[in-house]
Amino acid sequence: MLIETDPAISRLLMLRSGAIVVQLIAVLSVYFLLEHQIALMPLLGVIAVEAVFQLASVFAYRHVSQAKPIGMLMQLTADVLFLTILLSLSGGATNAFVSLLLLPIMIAAITLSARGLAYIAVLAIAAYSLLLIKMPEHSMHQMNMNGHFIGMWVNFVISACVIALVIGAMNRALQQRERTIAKVREKQLRNEQLVTLDGAAAQITHQLATPIANLQLLFEELLEEHPNNEVIQQMQAPLLQCRTQLNDFRNLSMQLRDKNTQSPIKAEQLQNQIHDTLLLQYPNQQINWLNEAAEATLQSDAMLLPAILNLLQNAVLANQKHAQVQLELSWQQPDAQNIALIIRDFGAGFSSSELAELGGQLMPSEQGMGIAVMLSNVTFERLNGSLTVYNHPEGGAVAKITMPLLTAETKA
Repeated sequence: MLIETDPAISRLLMLRSGAIVVQLIAVLSVYFLLEHQIALMPLLGVIAVEAVFQLASVFAYRHVSQAKPIGMLMQLTADVLFLTILLSLSGGATNAFVSLLLLPIMIAAITLSARGLAYIAVLAIAAYSLLLIKMPEHSMHQMNMNGHFIGMWVNFVISACVIALVIGAMNRALQQRERTIAKVREKQLRNEQLVTLDGAAAQITHQLATPIANLQLLFEELLEEHPNNEVIQQMQAPLLQCRTQLNDFRNLSMQLRDKNTQSPIKAEQLQNQIHDTLLLQYPNQQINWLNEAAEATLQSDAMLLPAILNLLQNAVLANQKHAQVQLELSWQQPDAQNIALIIRDFGAGFSSSELAELGGQLMPSEQGMGIAVMLSNVTFERLNGSLTVYNHPEGGAVAKITMPLLTAETKA
């Protein structure tokens, strides 16, 4: 599989290749065509070292899809150093091309962080200052030119600062806008997925209603004919659960259709609902609450409890050796303006790729469709909350739900 080179480092290497060719042509032209007395061999030696460094860089980054910031910083540092040495051998601060030291600053403003940009800008200014300090007394047309060169240095410093501040700020603003656009696009795609899934779920539920009703009639007839048959009696619980789930879905659909579903709920009431539902659906699981619910009120709607139950179901399915779910409902420090529900299982945890994708898109699942975490995340975001999933240091996974408080009666 081919791996594309990082675009930023690729453009820098291409620009340096062109610069090396231009430098070589310029040195040979000045020496042989214009017959200026310049340090030909030292200049050619520096260009040769730069060419070797360029080849090594191309070889090192040929299969790197994302270059590290430190790598880009080293490349620009090398460019400043090579250019400074070439300028020092060809007139120093009097060289007409000394303003080329602004190029690394421009590239750094686009590709590096604020710290990296500041470092390159200071390095370029220091290089120009060194060239100015080492410049010999220079006179031209019976007029001392030191003041002129100092003015050029001041102009360079101002230009470097302006480039660093303006281009750097514009680049950060563009990156922020791109991130915002990417988030909006991702949210739109996710909403489109949810609308499609919602329509499919409603259609399937409607189609299941009739078969379940027929099964209920058959069950009642069989129970009348064979009242003592254990197999027939065991059918009652799953059929009852199917009917209950269908009724709950109808009620939930009606509440969501009204668009007036949000209502406050006390943290203690939410804790009791979670506890009772876990006991009913997973009687074999040990429910371990680490604390009592805080005396607070948070915003809720018809989807809050199902969203939490989705995460609890995943925790139960993840448990392997320990049939235990650990929960905590407490203040979110340091400002105590939020309340956090922490759900921990004792399974194998998540891989790095799963942690990066959970909650944002559909995930592969052996038990279901892989949409539970995404649906839960959407519900929490609608209620101005958030969902964070991470691995516990001692094993297992943790789902942390953070919800804003409506009122806080006590914080004790």
